[in-house]
Amino acid sequence: MKITLGLIILAASLLSYASNANADKTILAGGCFWCMESDFEKLDGVTDVISGFTGGNIKDPIYNGNHSGHFEAVQITYDPNKVSYKELLDYYWVNIDPFDAKGQFCDKGTSYLSAIFVANATERDIAQQSKKDIEKQFPDSKVITPILNASIFYPIKGDESYHQDYYKNNPIRYNAYRWSCGRDKRLKEIWGDKATH
Repeated sequence: MKITLGLIILAASLLSYASNANADKTILAGGCFWCMESDFEKLDGVTDVISGFTGGNIKDPIYNGNHSGHFEAVQITYDPNKVSYKELLDYYWVNIDPFDAKGQFCDKGTSYLSAIFVANATERDIAQQSKKDIEKQFPDSKVITPILNASIFYPIKGDESYHQDYYKNNPIRYNAYRWSCGRDKRLKEIWGDKATH
C-alpha cells in the first residue's frame, strides 16, 4: 500500500496538534528567572520555560525599568502525561527557599519573592496540599511562599530578550552568578539530597 507524502504531512501535523493539545502551562516564581528556567528545563515532561513577570498591575513591565509589584517568574509548559502538576510542585519546592520573606538567596526585594500562581480550583487544592506537606516537614519554620491567583504573564522580550535561555547563551556568567549568589549551597542546607542541582 502506498502512502503519499501528503498523508505523511497530515499525520505529522495531527500528531503535533495532539501533543500541543495535551500541554498544560503553569507560572511559578522562585527568585532569579535565569535559575528557574535552567532548573525546570531539566525536568522530564517540561517542554518549554519562558522567563518574565507576573502578579503586578503595571502593563508590559521591563527588567531595566518599571516592574514594580511584579514577581520575576517563569511560565512552564509541560506534558501532564509525563509529569503531573503535583510533581511539578514537588520539584519546585526543592529548588527554592520557602522560608525567605525578603527574596531568594542573594536577590532581595519583592520581585524576587517566591510564589505559586494557580489557574483554577484544582490547581489551588493541589498547591495548598503541597504547601501543607512542606509545612509538616519543617514544623519549626514558617513557609512564606504564597499561593496566588494567576494573572497576566509578560514574557521578557525585545531588547531584553537576552534574559531568555540566559544560562545556555551565557554559561560562564550564569554559573558565576549562581555560585556567588549561594543558591545551591542554601538549597543543599534546606533539602539535603533532595536538592536537584
